[in-house]
Amino acid sequence: MQKSMRIRIDGFRKGAFVLALFLILASVQAVFAHGGAEHVMGTVSKISAQSVTVDTTDKKVVEVGLSSKTTYTRDDKKVAATDVKVGDRVMIEAKEVNEKLVADSVKLGAMSSKAASTEHAHK
Repeated sequence: MQKSMRIRIDGFRKGAFVLALFLILASVQAVFAHGGAEHVMGTVSKISAQSVTVDTTDKKVVEVGLSSKTTYTRDDKKVAATDVKVGDRVMIEAKEVNEKLVADSVKLGAMSSKAASTEHAHK
């Protein structure tokens, strides 16, 4: 009886090991799937030509550098860097460069109906 119990325990350990290995490999793959990019999501609290500061959805304040290679979109359409305003919802894809985050892309949330009507009034 001890032998059959040992086989069951060994089988359980093997299954647990295989499951743990699978989970580790899956998490490593998820990190590399984004090419090492970090996502910053939240609301713009400060903007300058060199950086954007975001109050993130998890209650942190993150400053992300901007470069001449940073792209800006709203609803999958290209927009200018000057279209980013304090209060905008953003999703930034950034990479670490010299221990600082630098944005590859800034995706702006859909424009609120109030902001859209104000923009159309100025055109």
